[in-house]
Amino acid sequence: QVQLVESGGGLVQAGGSLRVSCAASGRTFSDYHMGWFRQAPGKEREFVAAISWSGASTRYADSVKGRFTISRDNARNTVYLQMDTLKPEDTAVYYCAAERRARTRVVPTTRYEYEYWGQGTQVTVSS
Repeated sequence: QVQLVESGGGLVQAGGSLRVSCAASGRTFSDYHMGWFRQAPGKEREFVAAISWSGASTRYADSVKGRFTISRDNARNTVYLQMDTLKPEDTAVYYCAAERRARTRVVPTTRYEYEYWGQGTQVTVSS
């Protein structure tokens, strides 16, 4: 199975930027579609962005479209989430997730479709 470790979270002011990363190990990274989800206190875990195994296809939640960018570097076994124009409502624990491309040709966008998860990294946006 694949192991996922997020990093790069922190405290940022509203309007600022932050990039979180997720390093994968244990399996061939390009065998997996990758996704980012987030969970705020008292709320369910929600989809943020996803990218296909090759990087050719990306999907975004409406709430982050135009502000966040997902990318991946298969040579470095890492997926990134660049977050710009951050808002206080973006405050959450951000999780990366992986799903084998052999199981689905379409980039997954729901948490139920992802098999592997990281431990999360906290992102706090102050107003």
